[in-house]
Amino acid sequence: MDIKLRSQPDSAIAHITLAKQENIYAQAGCMVAMSADIEADTTLRRGKGGGIWGGIKRMVAGESLFLSRFTCTSEEGEIFLAPKLIGDVMAYELSGNELVVQAASYLASSENVDLDVGFQGLKSFFSGESIFWLSLSGYGTAIITSFGGIYAIPVDGEYIVDTGHIVAFEKSLDFKVTKAGSSWIGSLLGIGGEGLVCRFEGRGKVYCQTHNNGEFGHLVGSQLPPRRE
Repeated sequence: MDIKLRSQPDSAIAHITLAKQENIYAQAGCMVAMSADIEADTTLRRGKGGGIWGGIKRMVAGESLFLSRFTCTSEEGEIFLAPKLIGDVMAYELSGNELVVQAASYLASSENVDLDVGFQGLKSFFSGESIFWLSLSGYGTAIITSFGGIYAIPVDGEYIVDTGHIVAFEKSLDFKVTKAGSSWIGSLLGIGGEGLVCRFEGRGKVYCQTHNNGEFGHLVGSQLPPRRE
């Protein structure tokens, strides 16, 4: 499998070349174009994070019940995958470690990458983000997306990140949700422009996005005309 990322960072797309009988799993609806020798079908996958229960857990996390599987039927084929939001794409190599990804940021992964739903507890709930995050593990390549540009922050000790800007983080890091300022009420209500933040501890990388899709939704939503019944 060869992955080339194009049109970064604002309108990124992944150009993936597959060898014969090689396949890639992707979020439903992300295929842009593919050569005629790529065969597409839908699957619940088997193994860790697969099957009906795995699909139901993905639905709870805000993802599709099914995944798309693309398989090359000739010596070589190609496919283009792109996220639904305008933003960046990143390829992350897994080698037995684990990457925790916000559900909306998963785009695709190679066959030997396990995709499961992890419960991050009430600390994630109170941050205003999803309680459930996707857990990627195994060996292979995972492709994740962001709203706006994506960049890595190496952490060695402690680091603080706004909850709405987190795309993914390595499982070697622990985190807790805390207030950005001195007041819990001000942080919960976003008074002063800042809300809740995640304090990461340990050693690893946090992947962030330049824009906050929640804040963007509030901004755009307030400008839309009321829906007619």
